[in-house]
Amino acid sequence: MKNLHDRLLSRGAAALTDEELLALLIETRDEKRDPKVVAEGILRECGSLAAIARTDLRRLRMVEGIGLKRAERLQVAAEFGRRIARASETEVECISTDRDVARLMRPVFEGMKHEECWVLYLTSSNRLLERQRVSQGGVQATVVDHRLIIKRALELLSTQIILTHNHPSGAAEPSAADKVLTRKVTEAAALFDIKVLDHVILSREGEFSFRREGIM
Repeated sequence: MKNLHDRLLSRGAAALTDEELLALLIETRDEKRDPKVVAEGILRECGSLAAIARTDLRRLRMVEGIGLKRAERLQVAAEFGRRIARASETEVECISTDRDVARLMRPVFEGMKHEECWVLYLTSSNRLLERQRVSQGGVQATVVDHRLIIKRALELLSTQIILTHNHPSGAAEPSAADKVLTRKVTEAAALFDIKVLDHVILSREGEFSFRREGIM
């Protein structure tokens, strides 16, 4: 491990491999197993750093050599990374494409095992005013209150909004409920001259844009 610490000091963390970074992260004073061997086992079990960040505490503890302390440390590091990414993405000023939406919202949805629906409130020049969670656990039209969405848009003087939600199961294709929600919010917004620019669904497999696919 001394060689790893020397490389970290001389070349920086960016020069280290995923396995080496992981070994440094889980290193403890009372070592019963080589952290590099344990790190190799974690990556073999989970597949990647991104997969480790999505793995719950119970499963992490089951990996040989981990234990509760190391598992907790990995979860804290993963959440720390998500919050850094989330903070940096809030610096996005203009939302022009579904890729902008994905860049802004992926850090929010990363690791979630339930659905959440959010609204991005924009100016007429596509500058982001605010993002707001409007439902948790489902995106059915009966769950998302379009009146509250319109009310907030009027308060912010927002003339354009974008709907976005996640599909934790994997596929990004819209469900019938997703389409109903999009239609209801679009119709309600039109009454106040507010335009719904897009509805973007994000999943591990990719993104689905209602606008890009010509559905709205």
